[in-house]
Amino acid sequence: MSVVRDYMDSDPVSVRPEASVEEVARVLGENELHGVPVTREDGAVVGIVTENDLVIGDEEGDLHIPAYVELFGGLIFLEPFRRFEARMKKAVAATAQQMMTATPRTVAPDDDVHAAAHVIVETGHNRIPVVEDGRLVGVISRADVVRALADGQ
Repeated sequence: MSVVRDYMDSDPVSVRPEASVEEVARVLGENELHGVPVTREDGAVVGIVTENDLVIGDEEGDLHIPAYVELFGGLIFLEPFRRFEARMKKAVAATAQQMMTATPRTVAPDDDVHAAAHVIVETGHNRIPVVEDGRLVGVISRADVVRALADGQ
């Protein structure tokens, strides 16, 4: 059985909650990453910012107010307003904390690599924080999991 520890990046890049959007984008670009954990000073993972959090849009490539109809003097939204509201908050975010996915799914270093694969598939995130004793100790990526599976683990 292969464990996450055998395949993870044990020196992960992370950003603090107060990091600016520009700083997060720079970190992602300079390190060629699809996502980065957001950690407090003590190493606790409080969120994750992915490329999708930085690129806001919809099928038409623009934010739009959800479709609605007026009925008896009120508005009835035809699509979830919460999704629009969440996208708007990310669109005007100034810090990592404002745009991150809070309390992201994580794995432990001694978890089976297959468990990490399931988290990657379920979350759609390419990189999953590896946490031990409440602190970030690594990151395992989709490529790491594929490598583990190719090794026959």
